[in-house]
Amino acid sequence: MVFYFTSAVVNPPFTIYMGKDKYESKTTHILFPTRRFHVDKLSSAHVYLRMPKGLTIDDIPPEVLIDCAQLVKNNSIQGCKMNNINVVYTPWANLKKTGDMDVGQIGFYRQKEVKIVAVEKKINEIINRLEKTKMERFPDLAAEKESRDREERNEKKAQLQEQKRREKEEQKRKKEMEELRSYSALMKTENMKTNEVRT
Repeated sequence: MVFYFTSAVVNPPFTIYMGKDKYESKTTHILFPTRRFHVDKLSSAHVYLRMPKGLTIDDIPPEVLIDCAQLVKNNSIQGCKMNNINVVYTPWANLKKTGDMDVGQIGFYRQKEVKIVAVEKKINEIINRLEKTKMERFPDLAAEKESRDREERNEKKAQLQEQKRREKEEQKRKKEMEELRSYSALMKTENMKTNEVRT
């Protein structure tokens, strides 16, 4: 089971995902491309933010970042009772999982891609607003990922076809210009002959 939340503090709204427990969180990351959030150095829920196409981790609106951080803090057994905690987040592709790690434990391939947001305290208004949007689903995460991947492949294919069409048109235009120049050269006065009979 996966919990879905809507962060409507910006328009269009962002979708946030969270596994029911550490076992569910383990599979939630398949919702690529996402950004993963958790409390630094403490056990907590793993929260994933679905990024709209074309946006990077640096494009996350501050209000949405706060929503994710508050959700993570609220769903950490230790973190929810503490003030001044750090929530770390990183792109999905930077998550590293090895066989010797406990369930829910994760590492990173590149530390420089890990970002931190400080959370001073729990803000009940944010948690209450997000909880009102909460939905429980039993999604086929692999199918959702495949559907999104297929959509992206189709978009890239269409872009490639459009690029090829433009290149073909440009080649045709160049060829026509060359032919026109060649024809103009033939039409020079010194190259012209007449069939007029001079007496």
